[in-house]
Amino acid sequence: MITLDSTDADGTPLKRRVVSSSIRGRLAATIAGFGTLAIATCALAPLVGTTPISLARALDPSIPFDQNVDAQIFFVARLPRVLAGALVGSTLATAGVVFQAMLRNPLATPFTLGVSAGASLGAMLVIVFGGVLTLGPISTVPAASLAGAAAATAMVYWLATRHGHALSTSVLLLAGVTLNSFLSAIIMFVQYFADFAQIYRAVRWIMGDLDVGGFDPLLASLPLAIVAFAMFALLPSSLNLLSVGKDAAAARGVDVARAQRLAFFSASVATAAAVSLAGPIGFIGIVVPHLVRLLVGVDHRIVLPASALFGAAFLVACDLLARTILAPVEVPVGVVTAMIGGPFFLWLLVRKS
Repeated sequence: MITLDSTDADGTPLKRRVVSSSIRGRLAATIAGFGTLAIATCALAPLVGTTPISLARALDPSIPFDQNVDAQIFFVARLPRVLAGALVGSTLATAGVVFQAMLRNPLATPFTLGVSAGASLGAMLVIVFGGVLTLGPISTVPAASLAGAAAATAMVYWLATRHGHALSTSVLLLAGVTLNSFLSAIIMFVQYFADFAQIYRAVRWIMGDLDVGGFDPLLASLPLAIVAFAMFALLPSSLNLLSVGKDAAAARGVDVARAQRLAFFSASVATAAAVSLAGPIGFIGIVVPHLVRLLVGVDHRIVLPASALFGAAFLVACDLLARTILAPVEVPVGVVTAMIGGPFFLWLLVRKS
């Protein structure tokens, strides 16, 4: 029998060692399971579409690329799209986990605090007034989207901290919801001045679309995603305590202000990276975290990596459905995620009430 006072030869409490071993085992099993699912989904998705292709022919180096239709479909049309779906799905899912823990609100999403609306407004301004330009590997629409997301993040953070150094989660939530509504109104006002072609392009972008058309947009968003995931790696233990309450977290040695700032900025950066790449694809940040919690529990040391992997697989699968369900017509992937996430969101509301 192991008691609280039992120790091993080096003085480490045996109960703590047993718990650590249990967490490591669960984490390894979770990463193996969800990782296999993500890899299998990403490997199979490029092979499925309206035009059948041969993987062996696509990878055959003896055939010139400009004469290899299979290789062009695989490397130009499908593989970048699948990788974009994996990146966007993982960033939105983990951002949803972080926002829900920080705000202690199971219905919070990556778009709750106005980051998506700021990104959408930036993209809308360029689509309607800015023309089509490029800035190196990144076009002006993603660049303006990032700028809008950064401005919205800074505004919400200033509103939540202007009375002191502490980050008020209640003010943060109210400011984010209010700013989201205000920016949405400006987006509609800008649309009023657009012609039909601009409106079509803007609406398609707002619906969310993974038709990235190459690897350059991925490379432009990847640094932000890496920064966000590096910050996420510092958060799991703090999120476990923050989800209980600020007082409980502070009593157990957590620097609450620092943890909240890190959570807010990491999730905002992840959301900005995802939206600049694919537009505001909704419901990933609420559907995936809750499904993962049903499967693996509520420990954020396991929920965060599991959500990243499952989010990648989930969005790639949704995009595959969007490409094939009405073939040869492609449905924006944001429509598919909304059709799945809407009923799930209503079920969650009923369950919580």
